[in-house]
Amino acid sequence: MKANVWVMLKPTVLDPQGQTIQHALASLGYTSVRDVRQGKFFVLELDGLSREEAEKQVERLARDVLANPVIEQFRFEIVE
Repeated sequence: MKANVWVMLKPTVLDPQGQTIQHALASLGYTSVRDVRQGKFFVLELDGLSREEAEKQVERLARDVLANPVIEQFRFEIVE
């Protein structure tokens, strides 16, 4: 079983890396890109857990380890 976890800055938090990427894209001619938000993506391989246990563990892991809850939000999916 695998879990995909996305971690992104909260919408109210400034994203200087995203702004830098957006400016670089504009300088390369991609002027239709209005805004960029940069984040992190994790793929976790899980063994020996039921789907329910996996969901609980991944949520706890994402909240406690992968994301900073003050400035980031996360979402995840369990993939079998």
